[in-house]
Amino acid sequence: MKPGGTDALRIVRLANFVAPASGGLRTALRELGKGYRAAGHESVLVVPGERVSDAETEQGRVITLPGPLLPGTGGYRVLADKRRVARILEELAPDRLEVSDRTTLRWTGRWARRARVPAVMVSHETADGVLRTWGVPEGAARRAADALNVRTAHTYARVVCTTEFAEREFVRIGARNVVRAPLGVDLVERHPALRDPGVRSRYARVDETLLVTCTRLSVEKRPGTALDALEALLRRGRRAVLVVAGDGPLRARLEQRARGLPVVFLGHVSDRALLGALQASADVCLAPGPAETFGLAALEAMACGTPVVASASSALAEVIGSAGAVAADHGGAFADAVETLLERPRAARREAARARAECFGWRTAVEAFLAAHDAPVSVPGGVR
Repeated sequence: MKPGGTDALRIVRLANFVAPASGGLRTALRELGKGYRAAGHESVLVVPGERVSDAETEQGRVITLPGPLLPGTGGYRVLADKRRVARILEELAPDRLEVSDRTTLRWTGRWARRARVPAVMVSHETADGVLRTWGVPEGAARRAADALNVRTAHTYARVVCTTEFAEREFVRIGARNVVRAPLGVDLVERHPALRDPGVRSRYARVDETLLVTCTRLSVEKRPGTALDALEALLRRGRRAVLVVAGDGPLRARLEQRARGLPVVFLGHVSDRALLGALQASADVCLAPGPAETFGLAALEAMACGTPVVASASSALAEVIGSAGAVAADHGGAFADAVETLLERPRAARREAARARAECFGWRTAVEAFLAAHDAPVSVPGGVR
């Protein structure tokens, strides 16, 4: 009998593009796995890595299979050996399959149909948005995205979208098997009380505005917009400092471009307590990624009481609501939005940010994902 009794399900999850220094997707996988276990289900995660491993963790069993590095991605690997993945799936005999890669793992939807296993695809980004960030013209990006999404919707029993923004590209093609399930934030681990004058003074003086961006330094995240915003603020006479928490293939180029500017590159911050203190101690968090369908790092900053300026092209306008601000995808607009937020009294803007984040606990997210799997959704109160 599987853990949790006769109603318990073995939910096998597949994910690509999970690097040791990756952030949002790794966090989402961990918290959902923990929630599935808390609800009495068995969670098994299969991801690519440098070598084979198989371990029991807080999120359940995690199996790592060797996967090749993708050039120019800063450490991303993929599960490229279809036969090996298929054998693992057959051995695991899942009751449900959850896939977090709509491109290289889309074939698993066909495997699930043959095996009569209900399968969901989780849309963690908009296809046309990613294509546009890579320079594909809007019309061509939309046509390619529509073709991809039609195949995805036909292959999987359900497509899970985390926001209405993410759902739109499937509504556009007439998909009828799309369900909404938000992601969440740990409201205990991320809290305004983490604000630390010592951490703040490490990066900025009392009369300086401390900006932070927590993002992967890759093309689709548009981290250069944060540098553009800082330059615009400095030209206007505002004393400001930018701290960049994150790593990726663009880091060297960004560091060269930032010479002479008050910018600190921290790389990947593995110490989550330190990252929380930084997020809580900043004045404004910048989230420039135009293809974000949720934005976990931005939500974490808000849970810490720090308002966010986000790309108006992303889903974050829907997530942050009136507690933050959105801007067009250029530095001047981001600078305008920063100044608008700073005009609000500090206490009021921090309270509003925290209150908005409290709408997105992980318990709500886990229950929504389990509902997408047609799984029992009773989650103990300990899941936040």
